[in-house]
Amino acid sequence: MTGTRIAALGHYQPAKVLTNHDLAELVDTDDAWITSRVGIRTRHIGGPDEPVDELAAHAAGKALAAAGLTPDDIDLVLVATSTAIDRSPNTAARVAARLGMTSPATMDLNVVCAGFTHALATADHAVRAGGSRRALVIGADKMSAVADWTDRTTCVLVGDGAGAAIVEAVDEEEAGAAPGIGPVLWGSVPEMGHAVRIEGTPPRFAQEGQSVYRWATQQLPALARRACERSGIGPEELAGVVLHQANLRIIEPLAAKIGAVNAIVARDVVESGNTSAASIPLALAKLVERGELPSGAPVLLFGFGGNLSYAGQVVRVP
Repeated sequence: MTGTRIAALGHYQPAKVLTNHDLAELVDTDDAWITSRVGIRTRHIGGPDEPVDELAAHAAGKALAAAGLTPDDIDLVLVATSTAIDRSPNTAARVAARLGMTSPATMDLNVVCAGFTHALATADHAVRAGGSRRALVIGADKMSAVADWTDRTTCVLVGDGAGAAIVEAVDEEEAGAAPGIGPVLWGSVPEMGHAVRIEGTPPRFAQEGQSVYRWATQQLPALARRACERSGIGPEELAGVVLHQANLRIIEPLAAKIGAVNAIVARDVVESGNTSAASIPLALAKLVERGELPSGAPVLLFGFGGNLSYAGQVVRVP
């Protein structure tokens, strides 16, 4: 039988860094106000000549290099994004063109901050079903392009970036008892679609922060534990926890409530801000690059956000 694994990861962020002190010159805020409420100190901001597909292609190129693969080794490209300007060609097709691929299937997924974990599950399913042999999964967003830079409650949150993973087929006997990518737990709360929005002309990001905070802190721990159960992993066995990097005040209590007492908890939000679909692969790739998570270790990924959609799975570190 066919199983799956993450073969390699890659990440990319624009060069420009926007600090809390920089933001204090734009809106009525200061470093103490921002760090006390969301824990963010810096974020990376893309320029007008850095579209989402360029961010995504940079991250993808790094993942391919880390895996020792060429673009033509990929037969499926999935990009999770909610900030692409154009509807067609989609972002995945533009990434494929930038990388010089010849004939991959290309699809975008818009599940906002839960986009990457949805895309990862979709790639896992496609490979297991035989529709793909090797997939490139990318989370990429340019949140600065949809930010209201006059609203201090939201503009202080956002950053730009991309993270990528190579998902490939593996014989389950070779992989052993523990799957490289565990079963997904996913769902949504449609009646709370108003809680996180990117809408209007021009589109602007807005949210009801207290509603999101209450839902995440009250409902998400049980959902995350169920994701662990589906992989046969106890929370105490996790080596890492990578939640959507929305707010440090959400991330730290959640890891404790999940019961991941021995896990390294990703806190990339401090230096990257909320990068939406990019936040989980960006944070995971950095932890792996720094050697903080050993190869083969189980890590819980859990995204949540727009529509109060959520998706989580346990994966093994490449």
